[in-house]
Amino acid sequence: MHERIVILDFGSQYTQLIARRVREAGVYSEIHPCTIAAEDVARLEPRGVILSGGPSSVYDPGAPQVDDAILGMVRSDGSPMPVLGICYGLQAIAHRTGGTVARAAHREFGRAHLEVDDDADLLRGIPSGSTVWMSHGDHLTSLPPGYRVIAHTKNAPIAAVRSERGPHFGVQFHPEVVHTEHGAALIRNFAFEVCGCAGDWSPASFIDEKTREVRELVGEEHVILGLSGGVDSSVAAVLLHKAIGDRLTCIFVNNGLLRKGEWEQVQATFRDHYHIRLEAVDASDLFLGRLDGVTDPERKRRIIGNTFVEVFDSATRTVVSHLDRKPRFLAQGTLYPDVIESVSFKGPSATIKTHHNVGGLPDDLDFEILEPFRELFKDEVRAIGRLLGVPESIIGRHPFPGPGLAIRIPGAVTRSDLGLLRDADDIFIGELRSWGLYDRVWQAFAVLLPVRTVGVMGDERTYENVCALRAVTSVDGMTADWAPLPYDFLAHVSSRIVNEIRGINRCVYDISSKPPATIEWE
Repeated sequence: MHERIVILDFGSQYTQLIARRVREAGVYSEIHPCTIAAEDVARLEPRGVILSGGPSSVYDPGAPQVDDAILGMVRSDGSPMPVLGICYGLQAIAHRTGGTVARAAHREFGRAHLEVDDDADLLRGIPSGSTVWMSHGDHLTSLPPGYRVIAHTKNAPIAAVRSERGPHFGVQFHPEVVHTEHGAALIRNFAFEVCGCAGDWSPASFIDEKTREVRELVGEEHVILGLSGGVDSSVAAVLLHKAIGDRLTCIFVNNGLLRKGEWEQVQATFRDHYHIRLEAVDASDLFLGRLDGVTDPERKRRIIGNTFVEVFDSATRTVVSHLDRKPRFLAQGTLYPDVIESVSFKGPSATIKTHHNVGGLPDDLDFEILEPFRELFKDEVRAIGRLLGVPESIIGRHPFPGPGLAIRIPGAVTRSDLGLLRDADDIFIGELRSWGLYDRVWQAFAVLLPVRTVGVMGDERTYENVCALRAVTSVDGMTADWAPLPYDFLAHVSSRIVNEIRGINRCVYDISSKPPATIEWE
């Protein structure tokens, strides 16, 4: 078992970034709700605990608090458990140990300059004057007994603290975000200098361990994998094929909502190139028939999800008829962010939009679920795919939603609108590649709006659709900024779309960030 650092989530939008920074340091990390019992944390045998930030004020009624038992925990070797509180996590420690937290006279959001007062352990190698990212409305007004200040900023006299009684630390800023200049170094310091970790986590070690684990688990049984052609399911297919060979069968369903050429490309890649058993099912008529006239995005998702399960079940029966035994396992490309959001102490993310991998399967499903990437982030899956030799055209592919193009057509979905959207999206993505911009953005796509506008083409008046272009930069999709693509590029793409696609006479570019918007439009 890998050494690990446990992160307790108090509701910060940056919690996943903390876990990623720890893993980038070569130490395995897990996120758990801040409501987890201390004895359950102890059973994980962590080398250290990090308390995340959060939106609450620690002095408000019902605000999440740190369990006193966490602060008094010892490791399996009998040494005191290192704890690092970040922003709200620092305030939660102070609130429980005799310090004072109050609303700041002036909220502090944005960059500040850190002055280091003690450069031992946590702040080793962090230069004074370096930039840190602040995001808080409360602050410490007095230290808990036994704590002292180890760094300050102009507006935050208590920017970082440590306990004289044990390895407990807190920082008011956010070391996990890229805006903090030496944030990754601080996280490494906590992992190695404070927690004493060796750093035994890497994508290469994951491949060896997961391959061995899958072989032992599956034995002579068969595995079914729902293949979409996206990064997660594609890398999962290659990894599982490496582990169990022809005991893996992939099922690829055409729901009529795929991108241009995707139906043919996926079959060519996995059946012809990788020689993986592939059952391809064209159910586009069934899906589009059931979506006819449906405008509510959540209803679209439910229809697509339920129909997929139905089609997948029928395809599975076809697969069984060609095998020596019924498959025992169903593999999914579920990633760690899906798992985290579905068990968040704030409640599942379904209040925003339904995840199609977590909790979307029927209770009576006659398979054992196999999720080889359940503990991985997207960038880790990409690293594993590269080590497995998966083509860069698949590894570097932008995320694509489970419901496909249905949620890129706000309102009812029709075959004619799907044709317009496919062509526009194909032009946009193709030009991003031609201009060398594709890998500079995290995700890009076209949206066909349920709006028609007047235009003039030649001597004729037109009344046609509006196409919105969306491109964002992000680390993991939890937050995102709109990508400032060159004006001449956008003009070129707009010109091509309007001139080449009969039915679209106007293009707009989405400059909304997440939050407050989401990346997808539905």
